Amino acid sequence: MKKVFLGSLGIMLLALSSCSSDDNVALNPNGGGGTTGETNGDGIITSVNDEDFIPSSLKGDITGNIKLLASTKYTLDGPLRVKKGATLEIEPGTRIEARAGGSDVYLAIETGAKIEAKGTADKPILFTSAAAAPRSADWGGIVITGNAPTNFGTNVQSEVAGLTYGGTNTTDNSGTLSYVVTEYTGARIDATQEFNGISFFGVGSGTTVNNIAVFNGDDDGVEFFGGTVNVTNVMVVNAKDDNFDWTGGWVGTATNVLLIRENQFTAVTKDPRGIEGDSNENNNAATPLSNVTINGLTIINNALGAIEMSDMIKIRRGSKATITNAVVALGSKSKAGDFIDLGDKSGDSDAAVSITVKAQNIDETDIVNPSGATITIDPTATGADLSKFAFTNYDFTTVNEILK
Repeated sequence: MKKVFLGSLGIMLLALSSCSSDDNVALNPNGGGGTTGETNGDGIITSVNDEDFIPSSLKGDITGNIKLLASTKYTLDGPLRVKKGATLEIEPGTRIEARAGGSDVYLAIETGAKIEAKGTADKPILFTSAAAAPRSADWGGIVITGNAPTNFGTNVQSEVAGLTYGGTNTTDNSGTLSYVVTEYTGARIDATQEFNGISFFGVGSGTTVNNIAVFNGDDDGVEFFGGTVNVTNVMVVNAKDDNFDWTGGWVGTATNVLLIRENQFTAVTKDPRGIEGDSNENNNAATPLSNVTINGLTIINNALGAIEMSDMIKIRRGSKATITNAVVALGSKSKAGDFIDLGDKSGDSDAAVSITVKAQNIDETDIVNPSGATITIDPTATGADLSKFAFTNYDFTTVNEILK
């Protein structure tokens, strides 16, 4: 009996000795694990085989190349940071639900990292809230930092997520955002630090951004902090603060931009705006000056009368801008403090601002223009091409009624 027992024990020990840490990874019941021998439970994700890659609880630092699949349900469960040299790829049609954890839940693409989120018109990529009753500020949003110039300096710390951005590479490439929708973003850290739907910090022109939409955010929809990235087909619906915002010397072009506040969206700050464009509040002459071109723009405020937009278009603090083929419209019971305001106590806009716009159901003379910019009222302007946003499945019935 003793000899038999020792033989069995030897067999067991031999079997155990042949097992590696890879087997422990493979036993992860939550979707991670594999046979690559990563260290388990360290918060670092080197591949989809890493035990820390858990689809039902996505968080941690991505240091390898990771691909999210449309066939898998993902829950963003904390900060998910793509580190320098790594790439996060997302298949068309993928759905990522964020735990309603406020500012502790977000996706960050750090300087030197890439995101390749390439949705399609019929299979957009969706970032939304996992809450049973979702609302704005359920989670942070998407943050991308890059090495393109900003007039805040180099290696600047981002407003959120504690990342650094800003350098000298105008063509810096942070990857691709195409056919991407975010919902219920904008969690606030404090009165001066807030996530936006999508934030671009020093992102370069090598980055591809088109067909993006932000719905129901608790701060700004889309904001640019310096950088040189260009964007096409941008839609923001229901931002608590500003729909489309720039500062820090953004030099780029936005083509086909649609900004909407619906009448049932009651979340509001003290000064919500359609567009808010700055260069540098502390030094209006800091270079590079923000110099933004917008081709094809529609801004609609259909909020209830008690909720007033502070300005439909606000450009200030040394910023330049050229806006063509724009339409600014109010719903029948909606109000705006100003149609266009180019002045500010911290500095007016640069004189090199040119706006060509159609005013619909709004006083076209309600313009503040201390910088002597060129503003042309053009009743033939058509604004954004709404058909480009069919990928969102948004119901444009009310919008078309307001614009007709």
